Amino acid sequence: MKSTPSVRPELPWLRAFTFTIFGTSVLVSSYFPLFYAGLGFSNSQIGLLYALGPMISLVANLLWSVASDKYRTIKKIMLILLIGQMIMSAVLSVSTKFSVIILVITIFYFFFYPVFPLSDTIAINAAKRHKKNFITVRIFGSIGYAFYALFIGYVLSLIGSSRTMWVAIGIAAIALAITLFIKDQDSPVAKMDMSGIWGILKQKELLWFFGCVFSLAIAVRMNDAFLTVTLNDLGATEKIIGWAQLASSLSEIPIFLLLSLYGEKIKELPLLVFASLMFATRFLLVGVADSAYSLIAIQLLHSLSFGVFYVTSIRMLTRLIPDHYRATGMALYTIVWSSASGLLSGTFGGVVFEQFGRHNFYLVAMSFALLACLGFASRYFYPGPRLRVQAADRGGVQPTKAQTASSASAEEETLSN
Repeated sequence: MKSTPSVRPELPWLRAFTFTIFGTSVLVSSYFPLFYAGLGFSNSQIGLLYALGPMISLVANLLWSVASDKYRTIKKIMLILLIGQMIMSAVLSVSTKFSVIILVITIFYFFFYPVFPLSDTIAINAAKRHKKNFITVRIFGSIGYAFYALFIGYVLSLIGSSRTMWVAIGIAAIALAITLFIKDQDSPVAKMDMSGIWGILKQKELLWFFGCVFSLAIAVRMNDAFLTVTLNDLGATEKIIGWAQLASSLSEIPIFLLLSLYGEKIKELPLLVFASLMFATRFLLVGVADSAYSLIAIQLLHSLSFGVFYVTSIRMLTRLIPDHYRATGMALYTIVWSSASGLLSGTFGGVVFEQFGRHNFYLVAMSFALLACLGFASRYFYPGPRLRVQAADRGGVQPTKAQTASSASAEEETLSN
């Protein structure tokens, strides 16, 4: 279908929206921990607050997905989510007690996490109508993350980290205004095919893959939760923290492009072994770093660790799982990589950081990464039988291409940085 002049602006508005919402992602992942630290919370308390997000995302994504499907609207739900974020950010800005913040941040996460899969879905459908590649919209999320990583750092260096929540309100307000110009769509977000879970979990090779991913995910989520705290302990200002996040977000772009062009020429397992080893090296260097500026340089390893891992793991997952179980497999992958690992690493990691210090904390993270490296390597040198799908398991519902792409792109947001 050809684009008419009346609908031509649709993609630019979606690009602007995608660019903007990743500003809140920067705040949640990088600057919320500093806000908590400024309130005097301990590292174990910060870890618990971080762990709440992945746990709430499981429930929130499901409920808002059902609501989107039932009422056949994405735009109206997006407006509700952004207004909810603004209200909860305002409440957080005046809250100081841990018991109050743990309640309010839980509600905030309920409005925060579903924005990304919903925005991916509406962008996928729009790109398909205009015969464009979805990545032409999604790439603006990566650009937005890089921009806001630096911009927010400079802003907070001027106004102070105590006003972090007011920045969150401002970004959500901009996204809310842009949403008014986005065309609504009634396509539901991708759902987990419950009938296919058992068929997937019976595959030993896939269980091994998820086990390796889970081990690596614990290490990665430990770093995510306490990187900004580490930078702060080393005397980093908000500006330096912004540069560190900028370095990691920009470094992944060339790797994504290279692997999209030439990645198929290399088998998945060697790449996964390499990526896990790079993660282990990265965490070891962070643990022994003695200055904030050295951490900026170490962040460049994000390209060789996360960049290689993300593209390769998704590629391998699509080969391990039959097409009619694809949406289910991607949902399980999200749980393993983001939700379950985030819950465990936030609570467990906070205690380790507080009781044993930064150096030992990152040694533990390095150990989990090395365990994943050994797991991938063992499968490479001692391959087992290839994945087989029983005929009886082929009763699952075939997901649409949009559903599959939505699951993958939503997972990319969760993983990024």
